[in-house]
Amino acid sequence: MTMLSRVMGLIRDIVIARFFGAGGNADAFFIAFKVPQFLRRLFAEGAFSQAFVPVLSEYRRQYENEGNLAAIQVLVNAVCGVLGGSLLLLTGLVVMAAPMVAMLFAPGFIDQPEKFALTAGLLRITFPYLLLISLTGFAGAILNSYDRFVVPAFTPVLLNLSLIGFAVFVSPLLAQPVYALAWAVLFAGCAQLLFQLPFLARLELLPQPIWDTQHPGVRKIMALMLPAIFGVSVSQINLLLDTVLASFLPTGSVSWLYYSDRLAELPLGVFGIAIATVILPSLSRLGLKRDEVDDAGGEGSVTANKSPEIKFQQTLDWALRCIVVIALPASAALIILASPILYTLFQYQAMTPEDVHMASYSLRAYALGLLAFMAIKVLATGYYSQQDTKTPVKIGIITMGLNMVLNLIFVGFLHFYFKLGHVGLALATSVSAFVNAGMLLRGLSAVQVKSASEMQVSEQGSTLDRDEVKNGPILSSQFWRLLQKVIVAVCAMLVLLQFLLPDPLFWPDANSWQRIVKVTWLCFAGLVTYLSLLFALGVRFKQFRAVSVD
Repeated sequence: MTMLSRVMGLIRDIVIARFFGAGGNADAFFIAFKVPQFLRRLFAEGAFSQAFVPVLSEYRRQYENEGNLAAIQVLVNAVCGVLGGSLLLLTGLVVMAAPMVAMLFAPGFIDQPEKFALTAGLLRITFPYLLLISLTGFAGAILNSYDRFVVPAFTPVLLNLSLIGFAVFVSPLLAQPVYALAWAVLFAGCAQLLFQLPFLARLELLPQPIWDTQHPGVRKIMALMLPAIFGVSVSQINLLLDTVLASFLPTGSVSWLYYSDRLAELPLGVFGIAIATVILPSLSRLGLKRDEVDDAGGEGSVTANKSPEIKFQQTLDWALRCIVVIALPASAALIILASPILYTLFQYQAMTPEDVHMASYSLRAYALGLLAFMAIKVLATGYYSQQDTKTPVKIGIITMGLNMVLNLIFVGFLHFYFKLGHVGLALATSVSAFVNAGMLLRGLSAVQVKSASEMQVSEQGSTLDRDEVKNGPILSSQFWRLLQKVIVAVCAMLVLLQFLLPDPLFWPDANSWQRIVKVTWLCFAGLVTYLSLLFALGVRFKQFRAVSVD
């Protein structure tokens, strides 16, 4: 379902590029859409979800065993009321103060009165989407906690269908066509929320909102959520800061970054976010089981294969192995095929070859950080499943500062010498993402080593041997062996793609079908080469079976 959602998102961007290109109107819409989308990542997919799911899991484990389902319903009602009420107030304030918000997020537009006024007007229409999509994310978090992953994963398809439909059928009817995209966003928010309500009703958890900030569960979620905003959403904050700085760069910079970021987000959304979403409930349950073992004084069978600590490590190791197999070839392919893919998908009508040329540079810069972007999604989940919000906050603040420093250095240098300032923004984001992922991994590995070395003896009085204690670090020997094989296969794929690439002049001169056929052939040849070599090196699908936590 996530794959379907992302493919539809790609089609959506193709339609937007065809109708609106990368000019001033497109820049204005992307800013107006990015503001609620950014906050959505915090409230719907980011800090809220990471704080809410572990607390809901805790309530389920405590009250379902007692048969007290009403306590879970009260928690859902209180969280819905506080979240919805807070966002309703925020939405009203932003709609009234839209010019000030536009000034904050796109200060570079102030010297362009028409562009600035258009951005503020679009923002008034798009911002209520934050309220609707956050409540949709709240509903999706409940469904995910009950292992109902399909419906929340499908829901974004409705946004993509709405944008496609309004762009094609409504925009030609308006004096200012770009307003059709803003109304499409608002319509989609209503559709996405209504779509999930029947599935909550089946679980008998349809919310009846109440404002109760004193509810213990609400207070715990708020305590976890506030610092988590920084820790889990650093990459999104960095992208937003990129947008602010891009508003000072030449017209089109915001759009070039948007199209390149969207392509880099395709594998991130399909696999990185999906894997992180699936493992969060499992890791949360493991955290609760570990606490039960600790409360029991270490009694019971505590073995290297059955202990919550070891399964926690194995689950994260499984997720990171899946990411490496996907992220490295995707990153390499996006770097070498940046221009062909952008030409094939976007360069029609309003999108010019110069736009493609500029976007290809930022796409390559974002692609360099793809592995780190995906790893952050998984590693941050490891912390929040244990209700640890302090560590990601510290790491987030450090990497945000680093990103800002690198922005100034890279943008200044690349804009002054090459007129490619927007590439500096993407490059700084990728570099800081690797630092972020490295620090998150180091922290989790240290915790796991400590957990493994301090495990209690079993009832028979036996202790873990040294080999078992070595299972503590997140990255196992199996991970490192796989990484070596993936690197070899990716290098072979790159050599083949370089050999098969046509003359660069082919792409601007070719028609759409010629481009599609050529890019499809290149992607197919690269994929077959990569998978064949992995198979020859001994990698098998059965090696990626998920760890059972029950």
